[in-house]
Amino acid sequence: MKIASWNVNSLNVRLPHVERWCAEAMPDILALQETKLEDAKFPVAALEAAGYHSVYSGQKTYNGVAILARTPISEVEHGIAGFDDPQRRILAATVGDLRIVNLYVVNGQAVGSEKYAYKLDWLAKVGAFLAEEIRRHPRLVVMGDFNIAPDDRDVHDPAAWHEQILCSTPERDALRRVLDIGLVDSFRLFNQDGGHYSWWDYRQGAFRRNLGLRIDLVLASEALRAHCRAASIEREPRTWERASDHTPVVLELEDGR
Repeated sequence: MKIASWNVNSLNVRLPHVERWCAEAMPDILALQETKLEDAKFPVAALEAAGYHSVYSGQKTYNGVAILARTPISEVEHGIAGFDDPQRRILAATVGDLRIVNLYVVNGQAVGSEKYAYKLDWLAKVGAFLAEEIRRHPRLVVMGDFNIAPDDRDVHDPAAWHEQILCSTPERDALRRVLDIGLVDSFRLFNQDGGHYSWWDYRQGAFRRNLGLRIDLVLASEALRAHCRAASIEREPRTWERASDHTPVVLELEDGR
């Protein structure tokens, strides 16, 4: 089973990219972030034609998350119960025997800003939500654009990014607390080296020069660790015309898992 996550930076613009990549890579489950579409405009029919069921939580211009799957999707939750947040950043659903949580984590703008404080508070609330999710659903996959580079291996220039947004100690500590509920960064099960990134700025030839960050993650529960077969970052879609600044990240589980 192939599970993937992709910040498409506007599904309206990138729908042809999603259709193309799904036809080529054939993921069984695909989580999308920054769809930037109101629910009424979500391309259900086009994705059905591509072979996917879909659930989504969107808003105009900003944010938006969706889960696509080749098999039926059930037990859908939009956001966190009791957390009154107008930003559409959290979507959970069950696909087969897997519980999927799709996150588009707050960017935070700049260390010390109001948006940074909101990010840390948001992560704390999400951590509590995920602790309950993993209790109820041990076979849990949490994926998305985390807007946090887990450590310096995930940063093209650690000195330049030191204690900056996406790389600050409080953000990394918040991510570590999420992992501590019983999740593992699947990419690091298979690759311990630096220099592997999932996001590159559009400016300064960043992709061509590989000046990136690894901020898109697929986290698997400990119950799934033994079933993880491979993990990868699919760079090719970042080379396509009008590409998203992010590229898909993939976890492969044993067949039937």
